[in-house]
Amino acid sequence: MFANTQMGGISLGFPDVCIIMIPSPAGPIPTPLPFPNTAMDMVGIPAVYNVLFGGAPAENLMTMSPMSTGDTGVGVASGMCMGPKRPLLGSFKVLVGCMFASRLTSINMQNSTNCPGVSLVPSQFRVLLLT
Repeated sequence: MFANTQMGGISLGFPDVCIIMIPSPAGPIPTPLPFPNTAMDMVGIPAVYNVLFGGAPAENLMTMSPMSTGDTGVGVASGMCMGPKRPLLGSFKVLVGCMFASRLTSINMQNSTNCPGVSLVPSQFRVLLLT
């Protein structure tokens, strides 16, 4: 799979179950609703700035995106709205900056701990991490 970089790329997660207040005659009713969740890889910090893949800094398992979007209410599991995204799994053999490299189809935890996700949109098409 392609390595994740700061050039772009999107991680998608579903379901991001959030509590939405539904108006009713008896007052607002808290209702859990599932939403899709997206996180942009280009805002990840800290990236590995001395290793460039396709002209952009590489990302490893320590790289976190500070914000994920898609939910409008408070997450059921995390208690956050638009929480951070962090990768859980990456390459098993390629180290970038002392940590395993993050790659396409890596499993992420999005909106803090509320939503499982996967890196699905590639950020570059040159460097492959096959193991």
